[in-house]
Amino acid sequence: MPGTVAALRGKVFARHSNPWSAWTRWLTTPLVLVPVWTRKWSHAGIVAAWMVANAVAFPPPKHERAFATRAMLGEELWITERPKDAAMLVSAGSSVLLLAALIAARRHKAGAAAGAAGGSMALTMYYWKQMVAYREQSSTRTGHCA
Repeated sequence: MPGTVAALRGKVFARHSNPWSAWTRWLTTPLVLVPVWTRKWSHAGIVAAWMVANAVAFPPPKHERAFATRAMLGEELWITERPKDAAMLVSAGSSVLLLAALIAARRHKAGAAAGAAGGSMALTMYYWKQMVAYREQSSTRTGHCA
């Protein structure tokens, strides 16, 4: 079973590392607030379908020079190795802010929802930067080209 999960993860990240996938996913992060704001399950289904489809809709990237590509491939490596590092705190902080945005959306507090979602997205950018660095450090340690 662990080999199957790793193979599936590899296939998803091969496509999600396309910059179009990574950037459109990041840019549409606020969509997760819509179903909570509107309280409509149909909206949740549409947003969930988009998030799932986005991860596999784009072809693998032609090269690995793009920042988003390197970030996604670094994240795949980081998920596999699970180091206890600062990226865990940044990821947790981003998640906490997104949860705060969801709570604000539930309460129909537009400003608070937008601010928390924006903060979460900003932390995600910092996390991506950490993932690029993690991948580069890993390739230096192992002697593989990144």
